[in-house]
Amino acid sequence: MRQADSQRDNAAIRALLDQLAEAWAGGDGAGYGAAFTEDASYVTYVGTHYRGAAEIGAAHQALFDSFLKGTRLTIEADDLRFLTDDVAVLVSRGATGKGRPGKPDKIQTWTLVRGADGEWRVASFHNTRHQRLMEGVSFRLQPATRPAVGR
Repeated sequence: MRQADSQRDNAAIRALLDQLAEAWAGGDGAGYGAAFTEDASYVTYVGTHYRGAAEIGAAHQALFDSFLKGTRLTIEADDLRFLTDDVAVLVSRGATGKGRPGKPDKIQTWTLVRGADGEWRVASFHNTRHQRLMEGVSFRLQPATRPAVGR
């Protein structure tokens, strides 16, 4: 991939993440779901698996109308890699909360694809809670488990 294309695609993917955060803040389930492919796979940190943009949007609307009402989403990109011109993998850290979310307490893995229309969308998403205490214990008891990537 040419450098100029990589920069443009990087910016487009970051704009997609901003779109997700804006839809979340607005309590807009359909807008949130629109960032995903029709057959997307979405796994929440509690293990719920949603399939497809429509189901992801509908489930999030129910959440925005209840448990997640008035919350905001923070997404901090950690590692964005382009596997091909039309496929990228992103590892991010995130948080949700009322007002300004605190320190990211979840880690997400995203597979992003460029559609025939040239737009990037999320094909798969997996979210897990970052368990800092358990991680710290693991690193202390077995230092070889600490990843090389600085955190």
